[in-house]
Amino acid sequence: MPTDAAAALADDLIDRLRAAADPANIAGMARYGISPVGTLGVTVPTLRGIVRELRPLRRADPELVHEVAARLWASGIHEARMLAGFLDVPVLVTPQQADAWVADVDSWDTCDQLQDLFAATPFAYDKAREWAGRKETFVKRAAFALICALAIHDRQAPDERIAALLPLIEREAPDERPYVHKGVNWALRQIGKRSAACHEAAVTTGERILVVHAGSKAACWVARDALRELRSEAVLRRLGLA
Repeated sequence: MPTDAAAALADDLIDRLRAAADPANIAGMARYGISPVGTLGVTVPTLRGIVRELRPLRRADPELVHEVAARLWASGIHEARMLAGFLDVPVLVTPQQADAWVADVDSWDTCDQLQDLFAATPFAYDKAREWAGRKETFVKRAAFALICALAIHDRQAPDERIAALLPLIEREAPDERPYVHKGVNWALRQIGKRSAACHEAAVTTGERILVVHAGSKAACWVARDALRELRSEAVLRRLGLA
């Protein structure tokens, strides 16, 4: 059970979010595909400001902050869930929690922001593979957003470990759902921009998708769009390939 201190802090944070609510932002968020259900219209910079305030507490009492994050997520409020993902402590997150949270997701922004948290857990690669095979739109997207986070942030991983995720991209590229194939495309691009070795592997994957999934409009878009960026002068120069 959450402690009294965690419950009180979570309630205080939710009150702050409600005080910062801006209904005028909700319509704009909806135009970008963010669900208006349970949404207050609080900006991400406001959420980031709260996170900065709580960094000392997070260092001093990670268990308390972990409980607070659970309370925030359970509220069902869009911005409280975003805040939960920013605040939670990776070493305390369990695979069961990760599964439960992604199953609750109903917006791409919450889905994508959560993956920086999950990428810092020891089970991140297993979840990327598991979620990529799921049917639910945002669970599947979570797999590819997680791959992006790993490609960017897991600098200790050998390139081979990141490139080993490319078969998931090839397999799921034909998914016609925009939130999914855009996530697949994003993952292909991020892997390809990680290093020269990953670039070669990603380009090869993109070329193979065009052959293997030639009849899929979604898959061909995934590959062509990614290859366009990966072959751009800016990317090649940054990777020392031009």
